[in-house]
Amino acid sequence: MESHGVENGPTAMGRAPLGLDFVEGASPNMRSLEAVMREVAQSEVPVLLLAERGAGKKATARRVHELSRRGKQPFRLISCARLRSEGDGNEEEASGFLGAGTVFLEEVAELSLEAQTWLLQSLGRSNGNGTRGQALARLICGSARDLEAEVTAGNLREDLYYRISGVCLRLPPLRQRREDIPLLMEHFLRKYGRDFQRAVPLLSEETQRLFAEYSWPGNVKELENAAKAIVALGDEAVAMGGLRAMLLRPDSGNNGRQVSLKQASRAASREAEKEIILRALNRTRWNRRRAAQDLQISYKALLYKLKQMGCSEYGAT
Repeated sequence: MESHGVENGPTAMGRAPLGLDFVEGASPNMRSLEAVMREVAQSEVPVLLLAERGAGKKATARRVHELSRRGKQPFRLISCARLRSEGDGNEEEASGFLGAGTVFLEEVAELSLEAQTWLLQSLGRSNGNGTRGQALARLICGSARDLEAEVTAGNLREDLYYRISGVCLRLPPLRQRREDIPLLMEHFLRKYGRDFQRAVPLLSEETQRLFAEYSWPGNVKELENAAKAIVALGDEAVAMGGLRAMLLRPDSGNNGRQVSLKQASRAASREAEKEIILRALNRTRWNRRRAAQDLQISYKALLYKLKQMGCSEYGAT
C-alpha cells in the first residue's frame, strides 16, 4: 500500500495541501450538502462520498475531518488502487486504521477482491499482535462508481460495502453548482498567486461568462487547472488563447482536431438536451419518474440519457 499521510493543520503557506482545498459554496446544492456534513462530522459513523472524478471528494473528506472532534488529529489519505493485499509491511499498514484521526480511502471500488478481504480483516483487528479493543480511526471512503452496482456485479464485497456506507453523501458535479464557479475561481487564483508569487489577476467579463457557461466535465479539478494556467502565464489574454479552444470545443473527445459543422450541430443539440433535462430534474427535485413525465419521454429513456450524461447515480425513482 502507498499511504499518503497528510497531517491536519496549516502548511507553511497557511492552507491545506494540494488537492485538499474545500471552498464553501453559494449554490443550494452545496449549502444543503454542507449542512449535512456538519451534522455527520459530529458522529463516528463511517462516511461514503460518491461523486464524479474531480468533484472534490478528497477536499470534502478533509472538511468532515476538520469539523469533527478529531479535527486536531492526523488526516491520512490512502490510494486504494495501490493498496496491497499481501506482502511485507501489511501489519504496519493495518495499524494506520487504528487510534486517533481520520483515514480517507480514495476510490474504494478500485480495490481487488483480495485487498477487500485484507481490508476487512484489518478493520476487524486492533494491531499486529492479535489483541483487540483498540479504537479505530474515523473511516471515510470515496468512489466515482455506483457501489451498489459493483456489489451486484460481484466486484465489491457486500459486507465491505455495508461496513463503509454508514452515511452516504453525494457530491454534485460542478455543472450542477454553477453559482460556485466564481468563488472557486477566486480561491484558486489566490492560491496560485501565492504559489507563483504573482498578483491575483482580475478576469474579464468575457472570461467569467465563458467559465460560467462551460460544462466542466473535469469538474473542480479542471477549473483549478484553468486558474493555474492563467496565473502561471501571468497574462489572461495569452492563457485564454489556449484555454478558449479547450473550453469552447463542442466535443471533448476531438483531442484538438478540427470539428465539422455537422459535429458542432450535434454537440450543440446534446448540450441543449442536457440543459432541458437538468431543468426538469431540478423542478422535480431530482425525482426521475416525475421528470420523465414532464419531459414526455419514457422513464427508461430518461435513465439512458442520464447515463450518457454521467448522472445515472443521482436522483430518486
